[in-house]
Amino acid sequence: MDTLILTATSFIIAVSLMITGKKDKLQASFAGLCAAVFVSQVTMALENYFSCSFLLIIRYCGLLAVAPLALLFFRHLTREKTLISRRVFFAFAFISMGGVFFVFTPLAQTSWFYLLIVYYTIFALVLCYAALTRHVMQLPVGTEKRRLGYLLVACPTALILSHMDLLNGLGLNLPVISGMVISLLLYFILLIIAYPQLQQLHDFFARSLVILIGTVTGAVILYFAVGIFNGQPPFSGLMVASFLIVISLSPMRMMLRKIFGYFYPNSRDVFTSLYEFDEKLEKEKSLMLEEMAPVLAHEIRNPLGSIKGAAQYLKDEAATDEQRELLNVIVEGTDRLNNVVSRFLEYTRPYQLNLKSHNINVIIQKAIAIMAADKSAEKINILRELDENLPAVDVDEQLLMQVILNIALNAIESMPQGGTLTFCTSGRDVQDDRMVSLSLKDTGNGISSENIKNIFKPFFTTKERGVGLGLAICQKIIREHGGSISAQSNPAGGTEFLIKI
Repeated sequence: MDTLILTATSFIIAVSLMITGKKDKLQASFAGLCAAVFVSQVTMALENYFSCSFLLIIRYCGLLAVAPLALLFFRHLTREKTLISRRVFFAFAFISMGGVFFVFTPLAQTSWFYLLIVYYTIFALVLCYAALTRHVMQLPVGTEKRRLGYLLVACPTALILSHMDLLNGLGLNLPVISGMVISLLLYFILLIIAYPQLQQLHDFFARSLVILIGTVTGAVILYFAVGIFNGQPPFSGLMVASFLIVISLSPMRMMLRKIFGYFYPNSRDVFTSLYEFDEKLEKEKSLMLEEMAPVLAHEIRNPLGSIKGAAQYLKDEAATDEQRELLNVIVEGTDRLNNVVSRFLEYTRPYQLNLKSHNINVIIQKAIAIMAADKSAEKINILRELDENLPAVDVDEQLLMQVILNIALNAIESMPQGGTLTFCTSGRDVQDDRMVSLSLKDTGNGISSENIKNIFKPFFTTKERGVGLGLAICQKIIREHGGSISAQSNPAGGTEFLIKI
């Protein structure tokens, strides 16, 4: 059972990375490593049922491929700034190819030959870990150092847990879980390389928790469904089956999408969930609002202009200060209503994006320079955790600057006594698929759990004289770029906005 879990997990990860069609060296090398693990594990499982020397040959070839593929993967993971040079990689590749030659000789039937391959693979993995440790220590403080640091902790943790059964010699009765632990490690590495927007440890735990909840739920359903017909099945076996189903859903969905997209290019709604249909309805409502807004604004602004003009005329003719003060209230009220209408039009009007390739770090630096001229930012300590290798993405510089300044100024207002505002960026650069994440974190008053759900809704505000369209406009701008914006806050203090483009 333990071998089956590792076999299925490595196969699903390898297939899911291959069928995405992305020519990313990092993901391709990890897919190759998982494929080598799959070959070695599946032949080991088959040897329990079939006595065939050919299976032994395939298993040894899979094990011999692990070492050079692991070195290649860690070279790409560290952006080739590592102890593992091309010369070291080719040396291990040559040794592995030499080992494949001996696999077809009688030496392969000896026990020491298998141990030699195992020790050779372990040495390569230790070398990879040492190179990764050195690379992480040389990295500047930031997102990349934090994410790779998690991997430095995960590897020895997995090593310890996978050998817990060795304590059975002390009278304990611990199950063999090495395959399960290595499967979790492979999945954790997949999260690190495939989802660079995951920056904090709780982000990784949250995604893993979703998998765990789905697995347990599926196992419970299978337990009762199978129990109706065949008695009570072993729950551990159902957990394994449910886990394999859960992690295979995404690659299966991508595969079917590609197949249906080829034969039925106009039938993309086949894979649209009920919730996505709701999103389509919301888009239709937005289009209707865009058409109605200019007419509504025209009908409101005309009488507002008349009211303001009459109030200003009467103000000049007013006999007492009390009358002038009341007329000032009317003028200020009309100005405020006109401002609301202007912001409303800005929210509903479709943006004509002037997309050009920009480095988000440069736009952030410009925004910080503008903020420095604001007196309210004098007590604010601005930190920059910017990814130096951030890929350029196509954005409208002025609109994105508007979003950054809006969120940053809101953060400054939440820290009247001073605080820290942190700009953090990360990204991935895959051929034809570039993604950048921008995080703005403050140490301000925070937002309550009730209000955080509504901050992007139009006309929702907690400010006395706020319009409530600032963040709604920010959300629309980011969505026009094909990205997303979200917020999380601790009511005790501190809010973070995360933008992904």
